[in-house]
Amino acid sequence: MHVTHLSLADFRSYPALELAFEPGVTTLVGPNGQGKTNLVEALGYVSTLGSHRVATDAPLIRLGAQRAAVRVAIRRGGRSVLVELELVSSAPNRARVNRAPARPRDVLGLLRSVLFAPEDLALVKGDPDGRRRFLDDLLVARAPRFAGIRTDYERVVKQRNALLKAIKAGKGDLGTLEVWDDQLATIGAELLAGRVYLTHLLAPHVCAAYAELAGGTLEAGIGYRSTLGDDIGTEPRPAREMLRARLVESIVRRRAVELERVVTLVGPHRDELTIELGPFPAKGFASHGESWSLALALRLASYELLRADPGPDGDGEPVLVLDDVFAELDTGRRDRLSALVGDAEQVIVTAAVPEDVPVALRGARVDVRAGEVHRIH
Repeated sequence: MHVTHLSLADFRSYPALELAFEPGVTTLVGPNGQGKTNLVEALGYVSTLGSHRVATDAPLIRLGAQRAAVRVAIRRGGRSVLVELELVSSAPNRARVNRAPARPRDVLGLLRSVLFAPEDLALVKGDPDGRRRFLDDLLVARAPRFAGIRTDYERVVKQRNALLKAIKAGKGDLGTLEVWDDQLATIGAELLAGRVYLTHLLAPHVCAAYAELAGGTLEAGIGYRSTLGDDIGTEPRPAREMLRARLVESIVRRRAVELERVVTLVGPHRDELTIELGPFPAKGFASHGESWSLALALRLASYELLRADPGPDGDGEPVLVLDDVFAELDTGRRDRLSALVGDAEQVIVTAAVPEDVPVALRGARVDVRAGEVHRIH
């Protein structure tokens, strides 16, 4: 799989843009603040229906415009796919696939990509919600049906929290709360089972990628910590009915506390992806360089996992995007990263300084300045 063309209209800093891509490596070069990351953000949006930089779509629409458009042509095996997304400030977003109207959710899985960006340092040093989002994004990339599960679960938690608040104010009833309890347990068990299995699949890839990048004597590891107990993450494929029963049991046990605090305290939204370096938790122990290597290892592990599971069409090898990565890495880590990703079908690299990019990953060069792009070779 690889991107062959990107078109933008009123997306971020670009009133209009047309940029062709080839398989192999493309390096986007230019000073900071010129629009390089906006380009890979657009590709990431088509892949995930979200931005790695902001939580809402509004900042993606160019200042003064009412809508933005992203059009990506993709080569999947022997066929071409055209994905078009329209982001609208005052209405639901719209999508088309090969010129035919589609739901935005229908485009998930058509462009698989793995993006590493400076913001990923928060996967190691930041709060648990970023690590949960990392797992859920990867779940959707492997199996787009989880997009619906994820959305439904977030809706249930939001509605249940509102009802807890109403009950405390004397405006709701426990009978209605039990209906939401049932939905939270049913949908939460699906999401939890997917996350636990994914963590088990991902763990050996994280260990291997970190060893390749950083060397040294400490081994990287990941695990899943659930509000239901430490035993939940030990089995790769926990039974959904068991998870559902445990969720119901935990909800009942914590009912009084939830009513007092008016917040849902049980479920996958309170869980944690743990990251270890040797016997220590990475957060608070790993150095800055080790944290960068761990964050990179998580993304490279995602890439290897998606690569090993190309999807039902057998053409789902992801596009790898390295956004401003090399400036933060020493020469040894740069060279080792280059060796790890050199055989990918398509790699898109951004850099402010061309010399920061290892020779093996310089590829075709595109200069990006003041929102304009110029292909050099």
